Amino acid sequence: MIVVGVDGSRAGLEAAGWAASEAALRGVMLKVVHAMPGWALETPERGQYGGVARWMRENAHVVLAAGVDRARREAPEVDVKFEPLPGDPRPALVRCAADAELLVVGSHGLGGFRGLLLGSVAQGVAGHAPCDVVVVREVRPPRSEVVVGVDGSPAGDKAVGFAFAEAALRGVPLRAVHAWSSLDLRDGFMPLPIDGEVEKGDVRLLDKTLSGWIDRYPGIEVVQEVVHGHPADVLRHASQDAALLVIGSHGYGQLAGMLLGSVSQAVLHHAYCPVAVVRTRTSG
Repeated sequence: MIVVGVDGSRAGLEAAGWAASEAALRGVMLKVVHAMPGWALETPERGQYGGVARWMRENAHVVLAAGVDRARREAPEVDVKFEPLPGDPRPALVRCAADAELLVVGSHGLGGFRGLLLGSVAQGVAGHAPCDVVVVREVRPPRSEVVVGVDGSPAGDKAVGFAFAEAALRGVPLRAVHAWSSLDLRDGFMPLPIDGEVEKGDVRLLDKTLSGWIDRYPGIEVVQEVVHGHPADVLRHASQDAALLVIGSHGYGQLAGMLLGSVSQAVLHHAYCPVAVVRTRTSG
């Protein structure tokens, strides 16, 4: 099951359309959800606040109907269900995604400030959801490749697997990008010598990370790139011609305890295409 959150904004409708297309590719059902105050769902028609609660429920129905309509127009063959969720959008979406394989949200909502590059709901669910998350930006012409950021971390390896699966579903090439800078993010920003040996080591890291996945997906055309630059800048540039950019929720260089790595946050703010944040599952 794929879950998509809508709120009546254009970004939410774009997310519903993208989620429907993804559900069609995966052959799974789609649930369109909208969060609203819990008291409005529970308040009876009669009473002091009955009229307000009824208006809020009717508005939620309009928002959900628009999301369902967009999804069905995008992928008529997909089984689409809908549900209002009680509570604040971020925890409500996180709870709803407990049984989902993917949670999809728009990059902005109706509550966003003008000029804000990433809505608070999108950033919140990307850092806390129990499943993988896709943040959808505005619709752009169809692109012909999936791009994945590779850094050699456990989260990065999960992102590589997700990216190979997405490229296989779409029948498009995969571009695997590894960025290196003159600072070693794995050892507390230690300076690195800028020479050919550093780049050779990064090429070997990329080869090692991809080797098993290439064997598993022999039909996928894979382009490997090692680029000198900050990972966020390199991935933002790579996303210009991508159908989907895939990143891990954490990588080397994140601060201890952070739920979403600094590179992941920067990419979510500035990428040109939908971004999949592949979550690292933890036990307990």
